[in-house]
Amino acid sequence: MSRKQDLPGPSPEVHRTARVGWLRAAVLGANDGIVSVAGTVVGVAATGAGAGAILAAGVAATVAGAMSMAAGEYVSVKSQADTEQADIAIEQRELREFPEAELQELAAIYERRGLDPALARQVAEQLTAHDALAAHARDELGISEELRARPVQAALASASAFFAGALLPMLAAVLAPAGAIGTVVIAATVAGLPLSGALAAWAGGASPLRGALRVGFWGVAAMAAAQAVGSLVGISV
Repeated sequence: MSRKQDLPGPSPEVHRTARVGWLRAAVLGANDGIVSVAGTVVGVAATGAGAGAILAAGVAATVAGAMSMAAGEYVSVKSQADTEQADIAIEQRELREFPEAELQELAAIYERRGLDPALARQVAEQLTAHDALAAHARDELGISEELRARPVQAALASASAFFAGALLPMLAAVLAPAGAIGTVVIAATVAGLPLSGALAAWAGGASPLRGALRVGFWGVAAMAAAQAVGSLVGISV
């Protein structure tokens, strides 16, 4: 066996682009679940409310928040999906009615990306013969199968992540002594937010430390604001 054959080949590449749709929704849902429910619990606790009222507010915030996140993600991403489908329908009609013009358009795209005219034409012809609509969707519209809008997936990811995130402040509130619910929830949330940020960053291939600091900072700021408002209101529920 030759020395060249003994050399190890490159390791398989792991790309995370296909995760963008559900990961964005999950990160938003988890962070919102932790911060909003913790903020609700801390804010209500700061008014001097009893443990039962605090837990009831937390449960209501969890259910309403998860449903709101699911509905919001679905409507938002469905609008994107509708726009994509409309653009694809336009391309289908133009490919059917003006095939040569669409071929020239595709070749021009490849020329702008650096291919010489002859090679650009050849590539356009081969991709058109293979799957003309997919080629135009990807290279003209920027729509690929990996990055296409998936409303149901986004809604489920967001709602599930919100509920999972909300479990942290809710468990802290349930296990905390009656007179220290706000303090325990703040401590648990301050500890949990950086972990959530780090995990989200790791899943997306970014720096876990940077993600932890970013999520931790804004989460603590949100809770501080909620506690301040609750203290100012000062009304026992």
